[in-house]
Amino acid sequence: MDKELQLIPVEAEESAALQNLWQLYKHDLAEFRNSSPDADGRFTVKKLEECFGNRDSVPILFLRGNVPVGFAIVLGITSDPRMIGEFFVVRGARSIGIGLDAATRILRMFPGRWEIAFQEENPSAARFWRRVASTMAPGAWTEEGRQDPTRPYIPPDRWISLDVPA
Repeated sequence: MDKELQLIPVEAEESAALQNLWQLYKHDLAEFRNSSPDADGRFTVKKLEECFGNRDSVPILFLRGNVPVGFAIVLGITSDPRMIGEFFVVRGARSIGIGLDAATRILRMFPGRWEIAFQEENPSAARFWRRVASTMAPGAWTEEGRQDPTRPYIPPDRWISLDVPA
């Protein structure tokens, strides 16, 4: 993959690029979750802000050269299972391998048990996460549907489970 791709853990005081990318991410997800921005025209960043200062999560910015092209929020870094809380690659950087490279590198950074959720109604995400699982644990991953009890009005998420060795 692109040798210029860097994965940079982000602290709250360095989060401007991440907060801007968050708006693009939430805009993309709005199609699948029927969500809208707040009255000021911005999507809420509460979930993003909660990961700063939490020793069990880390936001990671993807840079291609010096240009931000995506991010991930990794949860459970101090315990199993680890989870990809959020994952996003800008449209202009999709389909060139950046997402797969970033996802597999992140999984290898934190070996152990992983659970990754996605929405089946987002076909690109469904194909992507199944490809990541097949790359990281060929024939050794599972998938199941799980309903979010706090949001029974949306379809169940799909959950992939796999183990990444140290």
